[in-house]
Amino acid sequence: MMTTPEINSNANILLTGETLICQGDWTLNGLGKLENALNKLTFPMLTHLRIDGQAVQALDTAGACLLCSLHQRLQAQGKAVEFTRFNSEQQQLINLAQDYADNIAPLPPPEQGLFLEDIGRQVWRGLNEIYHFLAFVGEVSIGLWVALLQPHRIRWQAVFATLYSSGVTALPIVGLMSFLMGIVIAYQGGQQLKIYGANILVVNLVGVTLLRVLSPLLTAIMVAGRSGSAYTAQIGTMHVTDEIDALRTLGIAPLDLLVIPKIIALVIALPLLTAYADIMGLFGGMLISQLTLDVSFSDFLERLPKAVPIHHYLIGIGKTVVYAMIIAIVGCYQGFQTKGGADSVGRQVTISVVQAIFLVMLAEAIFSVIFSWVGV
Repeated sequence: MMTTPEINSNANILLTGETLICQGDWTLNGLGKLENALNKLTFPMLTHLRIDGQAVQALDTAGACLLCSLHQRLQAQGKAVEFTRFNSEQQQLINLAQDYADNIAPLPPPEQGLFLEDIGRQVWRGLNEIYHFLAFVGEVSIGLWVALLQPHRIRWQAVFATLYSSGVTALPIVGLMSFLMGIVIAYQGGQQLKIYGANILVVNLVGVTLLRVLSPLLTAIMVAGRSGSAYTAQIGTMHVTDEIDALRTLGIAPLDLLVIPKIIALVIALPLLTAYADIMGLFGGMLISQLTLDVSFSDFLERLPKAVPIHHYLIGIGKTVVYAMIIAIVGCYQGFQTKGGADSVGRQVTISVVQAIFLVMLAEAIFSVIFSWVGV
């Protein structure tokens, strides 16, 4: 009985009685087709099989491993297998592949942890992350205190460069976003006020909503996605390319060079961006009030100081200092957590933006509760 499975023109196998004849080039190029052909063969009645290699023209490690795999499969079925008529070099390669195959243990199955065990592992990982983050916050706090006591140690060139990249270049997008937000608030709220003939109260709605809450919050979210991610990417890339270790070798503290200037710059930039966002948002609200509610610019500006006390504006600006520190610290911390290659940088950037936005929202909620208790 002779069986010839179809493979490629350079390699072939023939099963004749108790002999499996190998022909052609048993190399990596034809490995897939050879493996499929061998898998189609069955040896139900055989107790002994000879693998004949006289017609093998070329054999590499891929082909040798395939032959060893067949050898192991047949031995597991209780069949005796021997290699015959391979030349000396081919036989040595097969023997070498067999030695390695015998020493390779199969991968253990993945551990199936209990449900409570998985929860405990996740909780422990979360607590460990919080511990390292708080340690980083403590280190940054000490660095900021030293910088305030010794301003000459601050790298002002890095501060101004970060101030430009995080502040000046963000003006167009922040201004456009705030202008549109002012339009949306004035239009949506104004339509409801118009029903009761209280058009002028749109000044209260736009002023308090923008100056106290939305302008600081949306500007912080915008900066977290724009600048916080940039901080993480910069430090993470330096970490991957061992530039952080090089700085330490030169005696330069990465905290002083990379973290402190970013925090100082963002603490300056974010309140200024928020003030600019307030102006653009109010302008958008004034424009819609003029067009749809018959509230002129002069009426809007005349009522604004009475409807919106100055403390609403100061509260909004004050909150941005905390937001700026959150964004800068989280962005820098996640940059230092980068490990491995470029994929780790992208992963940490995503984590940085999500964590910064979450903490900003959490801080806003805490501020709202505290100010409600205080009565301001």
